[in-house]
Amino acid sequence: MEKSKHIWAQLDEWSIRKIPFVFLLDFELKKPLIYRLDSLPSSLKFEIDSNNKNLFNPNIYLNKFPIPKEVYSIGFNKIVSSINRGDSFLLNYTARNEITTNADLAEIYKYSFAKFKIFLEEEFVCFSPERFVEIKDNIISTYPMKGTIDATIPNAKHILINDPKEKAEHATIVDLLRNDISQVARNVTVDNFGFIEKIKTNGNDIYQMSSKISGKLINQELKIGTIFSKLLPAGSVSGAPKEKTLEIIKDAENMDRGYYTGVFGYFDGTNFDSAVMIRYIEKIKNKLYFYSGGGITHQSNLDSEYQELINKIYVPIYRNHSDRKRADSTVALPQQTV
Repeated sequence: MEKSKHIWAQLDEWSIRKIPFVFLLDFELKKPLIYRLDSLPSSLKFEIDSNNKNLFNPNIYLNKFPIPKEVYSIGFNKIVSSINRGDSFLLNYTARNEITTNADLAEIYKYSFAKFKIFLEEEFVCFSPERFVEIKDNIISTYPMKGTIDATIPNAKHILINDPKEKAEHATIVDLLRNDISQVARNVTVDNFGFIEKIKTNGNDIYQMSSKISGKLINQELKIGTIFSKLLPAGSVSGAPKEKTLEIIKDAENMDRGYYTGVFGYFDGTNFDSAVMIRYIEKIKNKLYFYSGGGITHQSNLDSEYQELINKIYVPIYRNHSDRKRADSTVALPQQTV
């Protein structure tokens, strides 16, 4: 806790002084990192609005060894019981899944295509599609992503938009993030509700539902540390109500998430951008683990939630130009390796 207080103060100081920086905040805020851009270690690399569409690698594959369903179901049943008691009404439940691949973390970082990428040598790589907070001209915006479907399913977009469970889950997160942003901004509005984005995977692509929420910062002096001290953890990867839900997550998952579902951010001296660290591979004792999960509500079904966890284990790497064009259309790519 003392370390996070120091980080908030440092972020405030550098943002007020308009010093460019990068930070990594883990989910539990046990090991936050912050670097001035002019002293960034060589072991850390990141990209925002990645522009590597012309990078291809036809040879990278991924084998999935997801957590067994019977193990997943133990935490799932705890969560459902908590929801039925009224302790939470939406909780993001995640798990650590072993994978094998012929690529190392540096290669996955280089070739993966995502809005946000970050790589810490010999520790993890993250290729996230989810922006968290963006600040421009004293306007703060957040983009919660919640609601997923396999894009190869006929009429997948229509099904996702009209699915009662997915709609309720997304609306809950939008309401939570709107309340969170209202702590640091005024005139908070939902500018774009429930828009659909197609996410590239090495198997079947997926559609995900997002919204945009924005407001005008209350404090005219930009204090990024103060802002983040009020917003974390991100609502889309925790749940509501947040405090009690975090207690349930700790019991159900029985692990520290670390940097997975934490946040990384970049301040260029004027504007700020950040991402939720989902789609995350970690190296632990020479083994690779892919962390994934999804939102649980009273309408959740064990089989479908477990399948969503598996569907989110992927690397977003194009094989060739045709592969990229298909990924940008409604034609899904064939599964490579299961």
